[in-house]
Amino acid sequence: MKVDHETLEKIAHLARLEVRPEEEADLINSLNGVLTWMEQLNEIDTSGVEPLTHISLETNVLRDDIVGNHLSREKALANAPQHDEQFFEVPKVLE
Repeated sequence: MKVDHETLEKIAHLARLEVRPEEEADLINSLNGVLTWMEQLNEIDTSGVEPLTHISLETNVLRDDIVGNHLSREKALANAPQHDEQFFEVPKVLE
């Protein structure tokens, strides 16, 4: 498939893009380059390759979610610029 002026106009319309006339030639060349590259990928024999769902073989490397008091309130508030006895105080951001 080759991209021509009409195809570029259809793509630009669907993507709601405004293409200036001086950009058309570069865009057509770029799109044709991408399509040529995709055609080359289609020529590769992938018959023995299983589909890949994840890039890594690792499965759930996260730690267990265990509830606990790991940091006391006093230690958490110790370096806060503004706080009261229980909470961080932050500037109001909404009216």
